[in-house]
Amino acid sequence: MDPVNDLLRRRFSRANTLYLDFVDAVSAEQLGSHLADLPSDTVGHQLWCVLGARESYPRAARAREWQGFTSPVTADETTDAAALRTAFAQTSNDVDEWIAGLDAGDEASFTYALALLEHETQHHGQLIRYLYGLGIDRPESWQRQYALDEEF
Repeated sequence: MDPVNDLLRRRFSRANTLYLDFVDAVSAEQLGSHLADLPSDTVGHQLWCVLGARESYPRAARAREWQGFTSPVTADETTDAAALRTAFAQTSNDVDEWIAGLDAGDEASFTYALALLEHETQHHGQLIRYLYGLGIDRPESWQRQYALDEEF
């Protein structure tokens, strides 16, 4: 195994653990919530986007061009924690297999892989705003990963 592939696999695994912990920490009502008095999508739609990127970026890398955006969950499933959890597990496995098989010389695919990791991290930042803005208890893994609520 190439050390870069292995590193990326570990980082995506960590990101997935954070998403699973997030899904476990929120209710269906919270998944359907918007940030008050701010233009925002729902919490669940943020997760829909993450899952869609996990499906769409590897497909684009394999095709060598963007193939369009699809998500493994429907709009109705964005408030269904069980459906989201299942989709996170499946897409995590799919991304792991894709990254494990990347050739070290395939810069285009690695570009998609890095863009996907950046996309996941960007959504972590957005979801932190939702956690604070909606008064949702922050999962312990998020507290540790992002040093939330620490005094500086």
